[in-house]
Amino acid sequence: MKHRKGILICAVCLALAGAAAGRSGFRSVPLQHHIANVQPMTGLVMWEDLQHARTDAIQLEYSYMRYGDVVKAKGEYDWTPVERKLNSSASRGHQAVLRFWDTYPGRPTSVPEYIKALPDYKETLAKSENRDTGFPDWSHPEYQRFFLEFYRKFAEKYDRDPRLAFLETGFGLWAEYHIYSGPETLGVTFPSQEFQARFFQFLAQTFKQTPWIISQDAHEGKRAPFAAKPELLKLRFGVFDDSFHLAWQPGYNLEGWTFFGRDRYRHSPAGGEILFRNQEFADTVASKWAAETRNFGITFMIAEQWPRWTTMERIREHGMACGYKFKVTEFEAGAKESHVAVTNAGVAPIYYDAYVTVNGVRAKESLKYLQPGDSRRFTVSSGGPDPGLTIDCDRLVPGQRIEFEADLK
Repeated sequence: MKHRKGILICAVCLALAGAAAGRSGFRSVPLQHHIANVQPMTGLVMWEDLQHARTDAIQLEYSYMRYGDVVKAKGEYDWTPVERKLNSSASRGHQAVLRFWDTYPGRPTSVPEYIKALPDYKETLAKSENRDTGFPDWSHPEYQRFFLEFYRKFAEKYDRDPRLAFLETGFGLWAEYHIYSGPETLGVTFPSQEFQARFFQFLAQTFKQTPWIISQDAHEGKRAPFAAKPELLKLRFGVFDDSFHLAWQPGYNLEGWTFFGRDRYRHSPAGGEILFRNQEFADTVASKWAAETRNFGITFMIAEQWPRWTTMERIREHGMACGYKFKVTEFEAGAKESHVAVTNAGVAPIYYDAYVTVNGVRAKESLKYLQPGDSRRFTVSSGGPDPGLTIDCDRLVPGQRIEFEADLK
């Protein structure tokens, strides 16, 4: 009996010694890194077809698109206009934010011509912003059918395309979810709440990777279905505000953000646009910018006019105040395995899979949805005497890479 106890004690001691040796087999890896650029899928956004897109101070470009440019006849899709936009942005090492519209002040609708030619399809011509404007016929079943088909076809082609970062969608003027100037009649110039609810549920089922975003103007109960059907708020979609600076104080815009949930950025991107009317306003925005991007969890913001009043280097700095920002706080390597800890020091999570990678071997767990201020520890099945660490993401275009901070000695 005493002999057996002795064997057991020896076995336990050997096991403990082996565990201690295993732990001691890991060593801290010195690592110095600095984030010098706006991170992919974040930052200030410039229009794809304007001069400010040609800079490395941004990562995203914005484009309006028209339904009728893609579809001329029923069921016939020509994605050449979309390809042209996506390729243009990707050629500069940028990704796209796209928004399709059917109503634009001073212009005909972008409804496909084959629908306009139907004898019982009746559009409305009325003034919007004092300009003759076409409004689609939302009472027509073919337009409703087409609308769903369009986004199904779009998702089939682009949902996994790294050239596309985010999709903005909606109805009304510029697809901004309102007709503040002109006839806003549900079921006629604006879709019924029933169709809207169907559309959002459809998008949630159709897009598996690409985040889709709607305007904060959709919070109004007389216009949109969310107040009457609060279960729709559980769908994963982001919010954009094309007058974002108005949300910094009590009022209509802030009410929209609050209605949809100020923590919605935890699972879906927050974005929008600011128009800069003069130097004084630009300086005011700049002084508050970093604080407000954190308050709202902003990932991107269209700011095409801001370069009029500031330098592109400041545009880069403002862009770096948006989105995620990874910091490696621990890097230990053994012979065949590494341990890496990462903190998100940014204002929002990343919305695509990104992986801590050692010597080309990825961790099994992703950085996706790592919240601001939170940390995550990864085990990677690679190590060795001189391990290299990167953060890999398949949703990037050539020329893009995810940077990180590190000060490990």
